[in-house]
Amino acid sequence: MTDAPVAARLDGQHVLLTGVTGFVGEALLHLLLTEVPGARLTVLVRPKGSTTAQARTEALLRKPIFADVQEAASRVEVLSGDLSDVPALPTDLDAVVHCAGDVSFDPPVDEGFRTNVVGTRDLLDRIRETGSDPHYVHISTAYVAGRRRGVIPEAPVDHDVDLEAELAWGLAQRTAIEHRSRTSYVLESERRKAEKTHSRAGLLTAAAATEAARKEWVKAELVRVGTERARSLGWTDCYTFTKALGERVVERYAEQHRVSIVRPSIIESALVTPYPGWIEGFKMAEPLILAYGRGELPEFPASADTVIDIVPVDHVVAAIVAVLASPPEPGSPAYFHVSSGGRNPLTFRRLYDDVRSYFDEHPFAGGDRGAARLPEWRFAGAQAVERLLVTSERAHKVADYVVGHAPRSDRARDLARKLDQQGRRLEFLRRYLDLYNEYAQAELHFSDARTLALFESLSPEDRERFAFDTAVVDWDHYLKDVHCPAVTAPVRRMDEARRARKRAADPTLKPVAEGSGAVAAFFDMDGTLLSSNVIETYLWLRLREQHGGERVAELGRMVARLPGLVRAERRERSAFLRSVYREYAGARLADLEAIADAHLTDHVLSRLSPEAVRRIREHRNAGHRTVLITGAIAPLTRPLAPLFDHIEAAQLAVDHRGVCTGFLATSPLVGESRAAWMRGYAAEHGIDLAASYGYADSHSDLPLLEAVGKPVAVRPDVPLFRHARRNRWTIVDWASSTSSSRTLNPAGDRS
Repeated sequence: MTDAPVAARLDGQHVLLTGVTGFVGEALLHLLLTEVPGARLTVLVRPKGSTTAQARTEALLRKPIFADVQEAASRVEVLSGDLSDVPALPTDLDAVVHCAGDVSFDPPVDEGFRTNVVGTRDLLDRIRETGSDPHYVHISTAYVAGRRRGVIPEAPVDHDVDLEAELAWGLAQRTAIEHRSRTSYVLESERRKAEKTHSRAGLLTAAAATEAARKEWVKAELVRVGTERARSLGWTDCYTFTKALGERVVERYAEQHRVSIVRPSIIESALVTPYPGWIEGFKMAEPLILAYGRGELPEFPASADTVIDIVPVDHVVAAIVAVLASPPEPGSPAYFHVSSGGRNPLTFRRLYDDVRSYFDEHPFAGGDRGAARLPEWRFAGAQAVERLLVTSERAHKVADYVVGHAPRSDRARDLARKLDQQGRRLEFLRRYLDLYNEYAQAELHFSDARTLALFESLSPEDRERFAFDTAVVDWDHYLKDVHCPAVTAPVRRMDEARRARKRAADPTLKPVAEGSGAVAAFFDMDGTLLSSNVIETYLWLRLREQHGGERVAELGRMVARLPGLVRAERRERSAFLRSVYREYAGARLADLEAIADAHLTDHVLSRLSPEAVRRIREHRNAGHRTVLITGAIAPLTRPLAPLFDHIEAAQLAVDHRGVCTGFLATSPLVGESRAAWMRGYAAEHGIDLAASYGYADSHSDLPLLEAVGKPVAVRPDVPLFRHARRNRWTIVDWASSTSSSRTLNPAGDRS
């Protein structure tokens, strides 16, 4: 090892970097451009969609942290390629730093193997093809140690896993699991659940939900089998397992070449460089810190005295540059832990105290309730946390069932919104507790003797330029004054922007542009425009024809039928409508129309929302075609005719005398048949559905709303309310004529 400065040792060297669009790679590129401007840098960057590798790199170098090194940055050469298809490399390389890799703790198993093992192997094969012998620096993780305990040396991980057998197995899992996902066992289970949820909307909607669920099952199963295989062999998860096997690939290459392996622990925001708190994206600790600050992390399965091994990113990249300038001899790979737990331990208790102290002084706003209430951790242990979570999950499941079957109301929607928030919190807790439980209970002490020796070999000037002695980190200062402010700042900005955007969420209506396709607004009737339903309107019409005892008998008969009708409506909307319309058997159609013309207008106006009428008129003023599409019978729509360019309603079948037979002339337009009719109508009239609007209130109307580009859920039932919130649709609450109208934004908050 030479005493020359690090920058001098690397001056004029041609260095290839992978992963520069990632957190560590970006920080490394910045440090090299800042402190080692004499190095020639080539970056391997993959194109992304229509964006070329060159364009991605240029965008990277326009980030604020590169503002002071633009002259040096202009000399960065770009090599377009991907680890899945590594291109030919320059033949004059002096060093390669491999930062790229799958850093997710729970990737699908085939992706973990393909990136962390196959990608590494292919890169090394390409290096061999250059005919040069560059110093290869491999960025791994300290957690390749897996589920071991005690002191972990800077040395190869001791295991006898058959690399080739595991690689073949891992890469084959997607095909195997895709096949399993198409077995009757999986498909029947997912189909039954989808049909139970979506049958009212239609079987094709249920089929689409089934296929989406199958794909989610494949993804979850790929994660599950990878995790289980990793743990069966002694690793915490698929990430550490595949990184350990990637090291085996590197160690084989190291038998004849110069290789260094750098193993950081948990990498977090910068302590000093490029500026205190610099971080890109959320890493390991950030979701937990933010959840705690929101009051959503009631406990954590760690022991108070367990060490969480954190290292600032600028320490990591400084160590990488020092390693880069100190190549070992061929055949003798050098291992370096960049960690803090051995000489400057941070316990979970201290982490909790510092984070809590920060949020005590700088709380998140809690809306009308004031500051978010911070949970008090007791460090009761993993089993106690698991029991608490299981109990909460069971209670949520029961409450969700009750709300899902509750009558439509503002209270039901409000409860659904709160339950959905609670459900997301429980899902978050389940995911992160399952994911981090191993790390929270790990009793690993990473030896960093070699890394410390490397640091101490540097000159005083280089120790300042390339600071990576983690013993100097003041955790109280770092957590409270640097890290927590950095990770909460973007969230606070988003919260503030969200509050500033709160306004009525009705989509702005613009006149149809000349030369563009026609725009239509499709409206459902019952529950959307009117606060009524088909049973109520049936009784209103039929009772007008009857007198005294006949009315009482008819009311009693319909009350007795009501439970069966409700069950039919929940199962299948068309069967429900047919059942109700059978009650019109024997009525004269002309009499129904006369009653509608003479008496129905006042009834309709008393139930018609003024906001709905205003909205319809706005559409007409904007040049939009207004269309009413309803399962109600045509006589009931007659008072609404002046508002619409077209009304599509159910037609009662009549005999030669004009008497209703109890059947419909055609099938009722419900669920998917509405969407099919809309597409035909749009084609006939040159309507652009993507620019058109849809208004409906029920989950059975999901196909209608999904057929247009601008769906609006009006006073929706709970299933539609949840779907609209997930998809950030506009939600409005149009009250009847005597009530005020409220508007909900896509997140579901009243304004």
